[in-house]
Amino acid sequence: MKNKAFKTYIYGLLALLTCSTQFTYASHNTDSIDTAVSTGFKLKTIVIDAGHGGRAGGASGAYSMEKNVTLALALKLQQAVQKELKDVNVLMTRTSDIYVQNGLRADMANENKANIYISLHCNALPNVRRVVNGRSVSVPNHTGRGVLLLVNRIGRSNEQVAAIRENEYAEIEATYSSRKEKTPDPAQAMILNAFRDKFRKQSIRLASLVNNEFVDTDGRRTLGVIEQGVEVLANTAMPSILVETGFIDNPEEEDYLNSDAGQAEIVNSIVRAIKQYKHELEQTAQ
Repeated sequence: MKNKAFKTYIYGLLALLTCSTQFTYASHNTDSIDTAVSTGFKLKTIVIDAGHGGRAGGASGAYSMEKNVTLALALKLQQAVQKELKDVNVLMTRTSDIYVQNGLRADMANENKANIYISLHCNALPNVRRVVNGRSVSVPNHTGRGVLLLVNRIGRSNEQVAAIRENEYAEIEATYSSRKEKTPDPAQAMILNAFRDKFRKQSIRLASLVNNEFVDTDGRRTLGVIEQGVEVLANTAMPSILVETGFIDNPEEEDYLNSDAGQAEIVNSIVRAIKQYKHELEQTAQ
């Protein structure tokens, strides 16, 4: 009876998931969303991750390092979100120049039941081979330009499903099913995959909104929204994006990334995107 009741609950929850707020995408420029239904959902917690830190300096330019730029951006983004979205709790993976393992960053977001995870980074291109004085040498490539938005590739879904099981799904599993069961239940797999697919769609939607703000408001060049296997995103049990804010090894973009004006533009664009994303998730269908 317990298994039957559990399966009934799971299939019912799966039906609710398919009817809840969902997004469709034709490309990173598509802003259309499916009709939303009232779920009572409220965006309560955002985790902001300043990429790298401590001994992990990340990419570097002529005079700056990625870990310092991302920290400056993260602290300003924290302040902006707290000012613009007073009902949202903001958590930081780091607030100083310390090293935090990628797994611990995801753990923080999962343990605090975050609704959004945003990881800030700077991009760089690898060296290229050039012929100089008849010899092939490795030289820096400073031609990179523009922003890039990454979401976790579905190929790393096993890691995300495991994270969802431990967070979104743990209370359901503990209440309605025995943890001693050794045979995987197809109903459990269905609900976990439904959560994963929902988070993937919402990640793409949030990334698209951020990308559009960079382009339409700031006039930045974009490399688009790309699904890619990213360790820092793979273990998060919520919609998660990684923002490559610019190429730190491009002299022009390095100046922009380190300037007060450039950092303000980046932060304000992300905040506007979060506000729109929050509104879409919380809206009630007419």
